[in-house]
Amino acid sequence: MGRRVKAIELREDERSTLEMWLHAGKTERRLVQRANVILLSSEGLPVHEISLRIGLSMQSCSKWRNRFRKSGLDGLKDESRKGRPQVYTAAERLKVVSLACTTPTDGSNQWSVRKLAEATGMGSTTVHTILHAGAIKPHKVEYWCGKSTDPEFEEKQAAILGLYLDPPDNALVLAVDEKSQIQALDRTQPVLPLATGKVRKMTSTYKRHGTTCLLAALSVHEGSVDGRCVDRHTHREFLAFLKYLYRKYPGRQLHVIMDNFSAHKHKKVKEWASKRRRLTLHFTPTYASWLNQVEIWFGIFSKDVIKGGVWHSRQELVNQIMYYINRYNEDRAKPFAWTYTGKPLVA
Repeated sequence: MGRRVKAIELREDERSTLEMWLHAGKTERRLVQRANVILLSSEGLPVHEISLRIGLSMQSCSKWRNRFRKSGLDGLKDESRKGRPQVYTAAERLKVVSLACTTPTDGSNQWSVRKLAEATGMGSTTVHTILHAGAIKPHKVEYWCGKSTDPEFEEKQAAILGLYLDPPDNALVLAVDEKSQIQALDRTQPVLPLATGKVRKMTSTYKRHGTTCLLAALSVHEGSVDGRCVDRHTHREFLAFLKYLYRKYPGRQLHVIMDNFSAHKHKKVKEWASKRRRLTLHFTPTYASWLNQVEIWFGIFSKDVIKGGVWHSRQELVNQIMYYINRYNEDRAKPFAWTYTGKPLVA
């Protein structure tokens, strides 16, 4: 049995700090072990028993006891090490960071580690280390939603949000838009299906069988979708879709939300709409089509149908789209729940 040694005397502030290190969930393991050594030593336990309890060698336990006696809590922290001297000066490292924040002169849009290494004469690993230390990521781009330049942004936004949150009695709010250029792509070889341990595989080469355009109207407070596939998306097709919606909901006040696409604001569309007492068109502010809830549904549709799709003809694509919409309405249709809790966007 180890020789019993004199207990380490702790001040109240030292004991509370050591116990905090010991019980905090994010404290480094090595610091937790060192704190445990001192706390057990304050109870008068011998080094041998402390070593068995904590899992450190007796030499390590003695080391941290002596360090604490000499320097207190600071003695339990790692001493700074000199390490290998830097090969490049601070000015040379700053040059890499500055260069990475510029546009390359070879016609590309961003620097790569290899290009920076060639331009500065440094190794790729060194360049990567410098960029990492400076949190510089030339390969990444983040997109953000800029402020609308529409002088009527507040009025248009308020009108649309009012329809979403508190629609008039007997009103049907429809969010309308089109998804154009949906390609009916076929693969040059059969698709290899998903299997245990194997992902679905398809050739990178493909054949085109034409395109279609999906006109869609989301019923905001019911969640159902009306859709129609057309060959083109001019004002003629859009007006025909509006007429279809107007006929489908007789006796209801229709409030149609849409963006500023030229087909939506064509004079023939406006002329027809102006003569319909049950119909009111609402245009989203400029550069703010994200206010249109049908965009949310288009995101779901793209992930479920378009991504990874294979069709042997345009008609096969159209059939799948319409079948998907019908099943969506039967099984999944419900209003979207808003989760944004930040500040309102203003112009």
